[in-house]
Amino acid sequence: MDRKKLVLLLGALIIAIGTALAARSMLTGASAPQANAVPQAPKGPKVLVAQRALPVGTIITADAIGFQQWPSEMVENAYFVDGETDMNKLLGTVVRHAITAGEPVTQGALVSPGDRGFLAAALGPGMRAVTVPVSAKTGVAGFVFPGDRVDLVLTQTVKGDEEGPLRASETFLSNVRVLATDQSTDSEVVDGKTVVRAFRTVTLEVTPKIAEKIAVAQTIGTISLSLRSLADNQGELERAIASGAVDVPDGVSKSEEEKILRTAMGRPQDKSSSYVTGGDVSRFQRRSMPSSGSRSGPMPGGGAPAATAFAQMGPVVRVTRGKTTEAVPVGGK
Repeated sequence: MDRKKLVLLLGALIIAIGTALAARSMLTGASAPQANAVPQAPKGPKVLVAQRALPVGTIITADAIGFQQWPSEMVENAYFVDGETDMNKLLGTVVRHAITAGEPVTQGALVSPGDRGFLAAALGPGMRAVTVPVSAKTGVAGFVFPGDRVDLVLTQTVKGDEEGPLRASETFLSNVRVLATDQSTDSEVVDGKTVVRAFRTVTLEVTPKIAEKIAVAQTIGTISLSLRSLADNQGELERAIASGAVDVPDGVSKSEEEKILRTAMGRPQDKSSSYVTGGDVSRFQRRSMPSSGSRSGPMPGGGAPAATAFAQMGPVVRVTRGKTTEAVPVGGK
């Protein structure tokens, strides 16, 4: 090969290798420093905001609101500012206008106990307030506070014949929200601890139909409160959704779904869930009322006394022979 051509070939090879190394150095070299944007907290005072969605009628508790940093230029005179607000005075107030999660709480959005329209603001749409007398024995010894949910138990004595009365109790209302105890709608907190105090009346949030049932129940017997666990509502809601009793339409937003579920969880239930009679407690008490055939003494229309007093409830037929009427249980002779 010609020496001149060989020199040119070696020169071209050296240039190609140098170009490749230079390109590699440019591609794999140290990257230019990048400025990471660090979000800065807004400079300004802390204002009171809602920790979760607070619909109309919500009783304010310590976990419902909290202070959050807020830009100075966006602070309004109606806001509650940290250092200028007594949180204890806000506990027990009621939301007058709906507040979304993270939204500042304004003074006009809350109504305090004793203010005009307070109880009406605490009631949900279509609901009513009724007051029930209780004692330390029937009121869970004072461990019921505004905002709690209770079941109502009716205890009564049903008159019977000479064999004695029937004593019974039944849960006739469930998931009822407590609005107030006596005239208090908030919980007294001293040194960070809730004060337990006795009360003589409790005001409940119910539907108009349930209000009528409570009025009648007070004339029948004694009403006692049964405090519900916080986990009960969630479990019952899941069962209601599974059974189809609560329908959440497809395509609804998260806020609409929460509103539907919150409404379903907040409704009181007037279906009797359980009952107990004296026979379930003691073998010396009755389990049920005697049938109409257990009466002794002259039968209607005159005649001799019934031959047998039937202590157990069951269907009977009346057999008349001449002037004598006799009650015979079905299946008897």
